[in-house]
Amino acid sequence: MKKTIGGLAVLLEGNQKNRPIIFLHGFPYDHTMWSAQIAALSDDYYCMAYDIRGLGDSSVGDGQFTMESFVDDLEMMVEEFREGEKPILCAFSMGGYIALRALERMEDKFSAVILCDTASNADDNHAKLERSDVIRRINAQGLPTFSKNFIKKCYTDAYKKEHKEVVNKRIAKSMKFNSIGVKGCLFAMLTRNDMTSFLPSITIPTLVMCGEHDGITPPVKMKAMAEQINGAEFVLIKNAAHMSVVENPEECNEAIKAFLAKL
Repeated sequence: MKKTIGGLAVLLEGNQKNRPIIFLHGFPYDHTMWSAQIAALSDDYYCMAYDIRGLGDSSVGDGQFTMESFVDDLEMMVEEFREGEKPILCAFSMGGYIALRALERMEDKFSAVILCDTASNADDNHAKLERSDVIRRINAQGLPTFSKNFIKKCYTDAYKKEHKEVVNKRIAKSMKFNSIGVKGCLFAMLTRNDMTSFLPSITIPTLVMCGEHDGITPPVKMKAMAEQINGAEFVLIKNAAHMSVVENPEECNEAIKAFLAKL
């Protein structure tokens, strides 16, 4: 079922009496990147996936986004569930930034978290300059050039060769997003807090997953992040780069199901 909540495009799948899971996608994608996970879990869980503000079919508004406003949106989604229900968070890349800050603000609203191909650190000076340059290039060249170049970096060469049509569809979809929303997301990421010192304070069950060939959030960094979270599990996803949940959904889904079975 699709609906709009507070200007955000939301997909709801499964029986609402089941335990809820909220999926937070990455940049510059939309909720459809989670299709394989929702298909695998919706029989036993109540799945919610929404387009982060500024991306997909969600409202762009003035494009003045912050990580705090993204967390505000997530809190609004939690309120859609039954009173006292604590959803599981499953977050990828930029969605992971939102999830970590949400846990710092309101961990008591969630029962567990799954962090996929993400990072706890804030942008250093070099990364800030790189994001600023991306905004400049989008202004000068438009969104299509950025979308094509960036998204191709998210997959292994083998996947791009074997699933050329799938990758091209994702690129084409991203090209159609509103550039104001895309730049707003870049601003939000550029100014986010460093969450590394918070990691040892996480008390809910945590699964950390990373593609073995991820060059954007490398396995060595994600494993180190997992080691700072008490009791966290770390799973390396084979034959995948940054888009592990898309490139190797079978292995990702097995890891997620095994983790959820312990809750």
